[in-house]
Amino acid sequence: MSKSEQAYLDLLRHVLENGVRKDDRTGTGTLSVFGAQMRFDLNEGFPLLTTKRVAFRLVVNELLWFIRGDTNIRYLLQHNNNIWNEWAFKRWVESPEYDGPDMTNFGLRAQRDPEFAKLYEEQEAIFKRRILEDDAFAAKYGDLGNVYGKQWRRWQTSRGETIDQLRNVIEEIKRNPDSRRLIVTAWSPEDAVPERAALPPCHVLFQFWVGEGRLSCQLYQRSGDLFLGVPFNIASYALLTHMIAKECGLGVGEFIHTIGDAHIYLNHIEQVKTQLSREMRPLPRLRLNPDVKSVFDYEMDDIAVEGYDPHPAIKAPVAV
Repeated sequence: MSKSEQAYLDLLRHVLENGVRKDDRTGTGTLSVFGAQMRFDLNEGFPLLTTKRVAFRLVVNELLWFIRGDTNIRYLLQHNNNIWNEWAFKRWVESPEYDGPDMTNFGLRAQRDPEFAKLYEEQEAIFKRRILEDDAFAAKYGDLGNVYGKQWRRWQTSRGETIDQLRNVIEEIKRNPDSRRLIVTAWSPEDAVPERAALPPCHVLFQFWVGEGRLSCQLYQRSGDLFLGVPFNIASYALLTHMIAKECGLGVGEFIHTIGDAHIYLNHIEQVKTQLSREMRPLPRLRLNPDVKSVFDYEMDDIAVEGYDPHPAIKAPVAV
């Protein structure tokens, strides 16, 4: 039995049984608890869920996108990664330049109306094609603003300077592993508005800790979609911890995931019950290309998992 995956399943079950019914920004509604924590021993295996398939290549692609400091979905679409499309698409269909069918509340309407779902798919296909083919359109509607990549790699100071938080924290781990300031933050109060970021950062701050030659990471996430988003977050920060540990000549310790509002969307409840009915399988192992020395030099083919044999994926709608 995997203690790591069990921690996630226990939290799912706890929120399902004890969560408070709350309204939310998307209009979907959630079951929610405030203040949750999971711990993952990274030596037990790589914490990629086995009770449903998690698309590891999308996890890798998104993390490399963050590490590049990129904020435009064009890079993601070039790698067939659609996980950020909805927020960029929303900006386009709400703009004065959009002249297609009404896409108001497209997420909820697509779930409830099959005919509208077809219209939405057609407009999204047009949007994706224009992002990939039209530089000006991609610059205007593909960029998500001051989201993770920007804040990690090009934090803007009040003096007009920029700070490469990720590079700085890696160098500090090497110089002073006992530091209590090994922190990267994505949360900027002045940027947490729609005009500056398509979605204010959910995983807002992470801190590293070195003990007995092992690197651990704790993430604070203000809001966690437990069924769809959190499995990606777990895998992404576990991967980042492995990558940084390798560059710094350290082993890996724990990934600790602390969540403020931990929630299950009401339209994910049946999917959660299906997942909880499944038996866990052995965790996979992570393989990093030994020839890559720096976190900033990884490409997709340098990262893989071995021995991943999960249950089938479980589809669920994204709340936007």
